[in-house]
Amino acid sequence: NGFVHPDFASVAALLARQIPKKTEGGAAVCVYHDARKVVDIWGGTRDRDGHPWLTDTTAPSFSTTKGVMSTLMHIFVEQGRASYDDCIATHWPAFAANGKDRITIRQALCHEAGLYRIDELITHASEILDWDRMVGLLAEARPVHEPGLRHGYHALTYGWLIGGLLEAIAAKPLQQILIDELVVPLQLDGMFIGMPDDALHRRARLITRDGVTAPLERRDGRLDAMRQWIERGLAKVGVELDEFRAAMTLNGAFDWNAQETVQAVIPAANGQFTARSLARMYAMIGNGGVLDGVRLLSEARVREMATVQSRKRDKVVFVPMYWRMGYHRAFSLPASSPTAFGHYGFGGSGAFCDPSRGLAVAMTLNSGVGTAMGDTRMPRIARAAIKSVDRLRQ
Repeated sequence: NGFVHPDFASVAALLARQIPKKTEGGAAVCVYHDARKVVDIWGGTRDRDGHPWLTDTTAPSFSTTKGVMSTLMHIFVEQGRASYDDCIATHWPAFAANGKDRITIRQALCHEAGLYRIDELITHASEILDWDRMVGLLAEARPVHEPGLRHGYHALTYGWLIGGLLEAIAAKPLQQILIDELVVPLQLDGMFIGMPDDALHRRARLITRDGVTAPLERRDGRLDAMRQWIERGLAKVGVELDEFRAAMTLNGAFDWNAQETVQAVIPAANGQFTARSLARMYAMIGNGGVLDGVRLLSEARVREMATVQSRKRDKVVFVPMYWRMGYHRAFSLPASSPTAFGHYGFGGSGAFCDPSRGLAVAMTLNSGVGTAMGDTRMPRIARAAIKSVDRLRQ
């Protein structure tokens, strides 16, 4: 269902092939080009019971949520409430504990704060449901390396780090900040971090191949031998998994579909979004900070946001992420997109903009798992959208 401009028909054709045919699951894709919506499509099912994906269906989007959090921080800087090189503790005094008094907002956005080890903060996965507790634990945490010297993907802690800072600056809850700074100005139809009761009926359920809804929990059993073999192979080429496990692993069973999880505030991992809302946010960024007459960022701010801060290999996810401030490079398989940036997530969701092409693309879905940065579905959608624009320019 939905709408697609003929120039972008290849995007719709690809999504039709990606939606599961014999198993449950659905997806949505939205594309903006030159500040105009050219693709807004969806299909499949939103749960195992076969309920169809609808125009207003939201989906669990994991780390794609980090791009939304980063955008809120840039809006605050644009408004003059903070500067990138401010020490976080200037705005959030409790954060100064244990040698963190000089960590800057820029370092936090670039994953250089050294606070990614979730296994050192909590003993059981259920603790992440408590927003106040997690923000407090992060304020008390000790960096694992000198901030600013290295970068390691803050897979789960990023949300409490940036979210705690946003709340300290605004003196109001994160959910209200999201509404005031993005949802209302851009008239977004589905962007939640912690869903209210009256929106729960819209959500798609996460569907994995084996029915497990705890993709980040620590597992034991028959996969151990294969995992150990892979780890030994990676170690031979200088890749150690200790930091990956420390940043990604939750101890104990955890259900990402549970209502208490969906309604909690876990702003690095539990965003519930429509592809339409994500694409619209990135269309604003990719259009120089303005969309439909609403300006949230200056063109100079967007250029600064898009500037690569590091090309070195990330300590947690092993590969160079080309970190901007809160965004990574947009993976698009063979298609060249050096100026594109955004954030992808576990499970396959993702969103980005490419200012050089006037392009913004978003995908939400509820089937599959993939890697910490998703799988091949979003990069293939990205490639199809990029090639569509490039054909128009020929």
